[in-house]
Amino acid sequence: MKVKKGDFIELDFIARLKENNKIFDLTDEKIAKENDIYDKKHEYHPIIVCIGNGDVVKGLDKELEDKETNKNYKIELKPEDAFGKKDAKLFQLVNTNKFRQENILPYPGLQVNVDNMFGIVRTVSGNRTMIDFNHPLAGKEIIYEFKINNIIEDDNKKLGSFIDLYLGKNIKFELENGKAIIEMDIPKEIQKPLIEKIKSLIPNIKEVEFKKKEKIEKRQIEKKDIEENERNK
Repeated sequence: MKVKKGDFIELDFIARLKENNKIFDLTDEKIAKENDIYDKKHEYHPIIVCIGNGDVVKGLDKELEDKETNKNYKIELKPEDAFGKKDAKLFQLVNTNKFRQENILPYPGLQVNVDNMFGIVRTVSGNRTMIDFNHPLAGKEIIYEFKINNIIEDDNKKLGSFIDLYLGKNIKFELENGKAIIEMDIPKEIQKPLIEKIKSLIPNIKEVEFKKKEKIEKRQIEKKDIEENERNK
């Protein structure tokens, strides 16, 4: 079966740097262990993405279209289709004293947070520290080996994957009769674009509501009480 733009799919992949064939991301725990890159903090499992939604890098997202399920593929991506080209504007000189004031001794390769921007120290010379705010894989050619396991039809799984990817892990939600209730307290101005996005990706969802944790928990308890009363009749 071929997949198309707008489909939610379950995807397995291995991502490598073309320059040295080094794996930097994958979904298979067994392969991670075989290559001595297993990280117990990492969750190894297929991911669910929506084709054409930008859930993965641009080049891979495009290549997913019209592929067959349960078939292995291998593609090579140029930097502009992967994590982007190196942008000279994202190299910045920072006064080294700024780090020393926070008891940080900068050195090449150190990951830092400067004014809520994450970067990597490239050079340290006297009182000047050069920081690269490009993506760590910017400028790299990437190889992806991937397989589309299946097309996701269940709206609960679709919504859950969207929430995991864009709002965070372990966020509770309910989906019933075309209405989604998400346990999250966020500003109204942020809610609107999220609601529009969810409804456009999952047409069966006609209404989306964000509620605080205690409200959705109360709703779940009331629902269980009703179900229990129905069973006891």
